[in-house]
Amino acid sequence: MSSTRTLFLVSSCLALTLISLTLVLKKWHLGLREEGGGDDGPDADLKLDLTSEKLIQQLRERQQELLPFYLNSTGDQTGNETLNEEVLGSEQGIGCSDLSGMTVVDLLGSGYTKTVLKVLTQQGSAVALKSVNEQGSDMRTCLEDFRDPQGCQELVSFKLRKEVILLQRLKHPNIVELRGQCRESGLVGGMVAVLEPGTPLQMIQLLQSPWEERFRVCLGVVRLLQYLSRSPLGSVALLDFQPRQFITVSGELKLTDLDDAVVREPSCRIDSDCLLQFPLRNFTLPCSSSGVCEGLNQLRNLYNAYRYFFIYLLPHQAPALLKPLVEEIMNTTGELKKNVEETLEDFEKVLHEYKSGLHLQNLQPSVIKDYAVVRGVKTAGDMDYRCWPSYEQQACVLSVHNALEAAHICSSHPQCTSFSLSRQRTWTGRRLASFRSGFSQMLPDVNSTLYMRSQAGVSTAAQL
Repeated sequence: MSSTRTLFLVSSCLALTLISLTLVLKKWHLGLREEGGGDDGPDADLKLDLTSEKLIQQLRERQQELLPFYLNSTGDQTGNETLNEEVLGSEQGIGCSDLSGMTVVDLLGSGYTKTVLKVLTQQGSAVALKSVNEQGSDMRTCLEDFRDPQGCQELVSFKLRKEVILLQRLKHPNIVELRGQCRESGLVGGMVAVLEPGTPLQMIQLLQSPWEERFRVCLGVVRLLQYLSRSPLGSVALLDFQPRQFITVSGELKLTDLDDAVVREPSCRIDSDCLLQFPLRNFTLPCSSSGVCEGLNQLRNLYNAYRYFFIYLLPHQAPALLKPLVEEIMNTTGELKKNVEETLEDFEKVLHEYKSGLHLQNLQPSVIKDYAVVRGVKTAGDMDYRCWPSYEQQACVLSVHNALEAAHICSSHPQCTSFSLSRQRTWTGRRLASFRSGFSQMLPDVNSTLYMRSQAGVSTAAQL
């Protein structure tokens, strides 16, 4: 009985939505007739009818696309899906009234469909506002085809509505946080999603960053994909998987664009129906006995992660003793030999060895004897030199596990005569070390320890 009532509720909600949509469109249709009064005759009316019907049909199709996101993927004990009350509930968090006195700070991005602004609310909090791009190509194409601003606003906004629904359901540290929404806002127009603010992912800048930060981005991608492979909605595939779909918030990667996400695995009759096509590689999965391409969504995501992220960010400048593990990850993901769960295990193993310093067990402990230690001081008048990749562009600042690793780095740089360890740490807990070729004076600083290299050590490195 419960499942029957649930299915009835779902059908009723969809039917009411479609009826309401049809009534609204009929009103728009009549409005178009009045506006097009200059084109008299049956031919003009027929053309207008066909155009209006096409718009109505597209809106109905978009509404049908949203239906799966209003449903739980797990279903009840009878195997029937249940209505998701959380998504259909009222607005929470920041609403229209909170945006009335907002101040626009920056344009974060603008695409075919949407525009993203960074704003300050009256309460002083920074948020990102995502809305329909009135000047975007999607809106322009719709207006050219249908000449109906209100109808086009509704049609183009479906992608944003889909995103809001997904963000209400998908909660993960590597997915941007939905902080509220505003519908029919006179401030921006149409629907507005209120998101946590971040910085668009810049691959060129990321390529110049230390390996530890690049590994963090790749790790965030894999953790996200593992969640999407078993999300509350089922297996989620990101059809538009590009770096531009992501932002960083305090160094953490977050997916912010979900309008091209699809749920559930594709259906199939034969193995060739389960084909994954990429520009340089194709993969075929077996069609299961239940007629589903099981695992196809997660493997699509994983290979896209490999070709858009791992290839560029993971191998270069990886610590020498971690390279075998990194190369194994590159090989297995490039050939799709492992699923997302197994790939995440490999990433977590690399992280564990890197954080614990297990990859440094072969360092010679005698190197630290070449350095005089002065605790509680920092240097001034530094003579810096640059190294790559450094946390500072005009100096050599690297993360280290301990003083021994820093001593090995300094000893391998002919120009290095000293280094300092501060209490500042990276996201892995490693300490930041500043390397220099000289300094003019020492100043008190309880948070810093100075290591000065002996003249004998400097001469030996210079000869090498």
